[in-house]
Amino acid sequence: MHWRVRAIRGATTVPVNSREAIAAAVTELLDELELHNRLGDPNEIVSVTFSVTRDLDAIFPAAIARQRPGWDQVPLMDFQHMYVEGSLERCIRLLLHFNTDEPSLVVYHPYLRRARDLRPDLALSAPLSV
Repeated sequence: MHWRVRAIRGATTVPVNSREAIAAAVTELLDELELHNRLGDPNEIVSVTFSVTRDLDAIFPAAIARQRPGWDQVPLMDFQHMYVEGSLERCIRLLLHFNTDEPSLVVYHPYLRRARDLRPDLALSAPLSV
């Protein structure tokens, strides 16, 4: 069996900078990611990096992800996304790396809410191959 590291990207937005809004958005994003991708065992997740725009500071997205069943041992990291004037506000992005023994596995990249505008080519209802 040959293992390969694959990546899933995704993003979402929140209406306000609050613990509740960020928690709801991160939960929705990860639910969508797990629903449409065969991640299997969380032990196969290599790492997850979250970035947030500078207008989000009420809670770390990783703190929300860590509460998911099996995710307490997943390496998680939060960063502030680089500010670019005119860019999408109140945005949370993620990059998840995982191991798979299926090199041609179809991957779905969830871009939700206003973040669909970031990658309209990936914000489709059908999974896309990487």
